[in-house]
Amino acid sequence: MAQVKRKNWQLRTYLAARTLLQPTMRWVLKRRLDQGKEDPGRVREKLGESSLSRPDGSLVWMHAVGLGEVMALRPLLVAMQAIQPDLNFLLTSTARSSARVIGANLPPRTVHQFLPLDGPKFMKGFLDHWQPDLSIWSEQDLWPGAICDAADRGIPLAYVNVRLSADAVARRARVKGLYGDMLSRFALISAQDAQSATAIHALGGRVNRPNCNLKPAAEPLAADQEVLNAFKKTLTGRAVWVAASTHAADEAVAIAAHALRLAMDPAALLILVPRIPGRAPEIGAALKAAGLTFVTRSSGVMPDGAMQVFLADSFGELGLWYRLARHAFIGASFGGLGGHNPWEAICLGVPVLAGPNTDNFRNDYKILIDKKLCRFLAPDDIAAEKLACAFSEEEILIARNLATKIVNEARASIAPIARDLVSMMGPHQ
Repeated sequence: MAQVKRKNWQLRTYLAARTLLQPTMRWVLKRRLDQGKEDPGRVREKLGESSLSRPDGSLVWMHAVGLGEVMALRPLLVAMQAIQPDLNFLLTSTARSSARVIGANLPPRTVHQFLPLDGPKFMKGFLDHWQPDLSIWSEQDLWPGAICDAADRGIPLAYVNVRLSADAVARRARVKGLYGDMLSRFALISAQDAQSATAIHALGGRVNRPNCNLKPAAEPLAADQEVLNAFKKTLTGRAVWVAASTHAADEAVAIAAHALRLAMDPAALLILVPRIPGRAPEIGAALKAAGLTFVTRSSGVMPDGAMQVFLADSFGELGLWYRLARHAFIGASFGGLGGHNPWEAICLGVPVLAGPNTDNFRNDYKILIDKKLCRFLAPDDIAAEKLACAFSEEEILIARNLATKIVNEARASIAPIARDLVSMMGPHQ
């Protein structure tokens, strides 16, 4: 039996509250299900119930909030399996929208589940069933109850690819005791950059490996080869660019940019991929107002030469669209939303552009700007013009070669932390 660590009063308060709030968690989950915000076929997973069997042998449990964070963990998973080929992996996430894509991108000996709600009964069912030999958490999604429950069972804990800003520390300052106590339970902590390492120290944690960013090493998003070949055949000779994971403010710039692009190249095609596919009618109205012809992915119709925009209103196909693009504009970078992950495009050799607000990935964009793999669009009247001109053919070729070099170097750097993580596990009982 593992020795249970004493808990700070703030952490004790949280753990007591989660017990009292467990019935409320059930009610909130049911309400979300009724509102269509949960997957009805998998909602029981959030109550700690699984229809999947635990595989025999050692099992590593990795958690990340959504698709980008999970994909960043995949190279680490592969590196750990290279050291110990019989390892099994359980990936958990919380975002419903990412589950289908994660399922299509799973390596061998790996399954995906939703993370249970942070109630003691739910986590007990989860841990009783899966009995992980190692628990790895990433980025910013930490649940104190789940972490303490794992630690109390003697399950080794690691926190990797940590990304925390000074603002994040300020928001957590009032419960610094809780975070310090929780972070003390991690035997290994790695940070993406010096700023994140400083933030962890400020919260009372100890970073073993600073400047260890997993995102550049992320495995490319999958694409159906047969579908990709069909699109390539249809789009032969056309200059294709992608506006990815967009929101309304991004779409306004992208639509204006494409109108300018068509004046220079009437055969150009914009693949517009909204973050929320259900917004397709709203986006379609904006395209019509701009006088642009379009067809939607959900219609099943391929974009012929008369179509100027392909509205990709589907989940899980961003890997397909990036493989067709010469460059990509990354959404949430206008409108104050903080930007989305640029590495998904870079990992496929696609240079990127972004608006002025990329605070969610500040250091990542700084790396890409320094490497000339990214350009920023200022919040002014010429943003659309800059986006329309984007990269020359020569710049795109250079960018593709450089992106491949950066990704390969990042993957090679994962081996040391993979060895550390494997060494944390004892033989499965």
